[in-house]
Amino acid sequence: MRLKRRHIMLSAALALPFATAGLSLAQAQARPAPGKAAGAAPVVLVVGDSLSAEYGIARGTGWVALLEKRLAEQKLPARVVNASISGDTTSGGRARLPGLLTQHKPDVVVLELGANDALRGLPLKGTEDNLRQMTQASQAIGAKVLVVGIQVPPNYGSDYTRRFGEIFPRVAQATNAGLVPFLLKGVADGPDAASLFQADRIHPLAAAHPTILDNVWPELRKLLR
Repeated sequence: MRLKRRHIMLSAALALPFATAGLSLAQAQARPAPGKAAGAAPVVLVVGDSLSAEYGIARGTGWVALLEKRLAEQKLPARVVNASISGDTTSGGRARLPGLLTQHKPDVVVLELGANDALRGLPLKGTEDNLRQMTQASQAIGAKVLVVGIQVPPNYGSDYTRRFGEIFPRVAQATNAGLVPFLLKGVADGPDAASLFQADRIHPLAAAHPTILDNVWPELRKLLR
């Protein structure tokens, strides 16, 4: 079971083709998006990979769609924009972000990226730099940021695994952003982990997404106050 669980945690985001179009971060920071009309509902922008893009499950059953329903149930006026792409890396997200910030003018940006970086064994410094730059670019237009962490097994060595896991809290602390330590807590690390994943043993079933939302919600709720 331990080996199966490690396989699931490493493969939590399938490496598929991803978008890299967008303006430079310097442009995004130099040209902040104009403010929204008074009284407009806050916008929550989710920039993630397949874990947030409803890969392999019915539309409307992923944690981002469930977030929209929870906001409505709790009568919190906010609009959710899901800009997640299966297979995206932090470099892909960094390239896409300036255009997304200009288009959607978010009040909160949720950064759920990094799993594909680890899956490919990419340099850790690049992953950290990308997340830091994305956080700072979002904050430069007045948005609050929630950094969502992921954990991986020691397939590239225990040192790589440890240092990868340290990236997310370090970026959050350095930029005064919110932090979800582990998106798949209670899903990939539980005793019945295999039963919560699709047949590919990579992507969570729809049944796991309420737990994923519960991992994100407490920290996201703070940023919406």
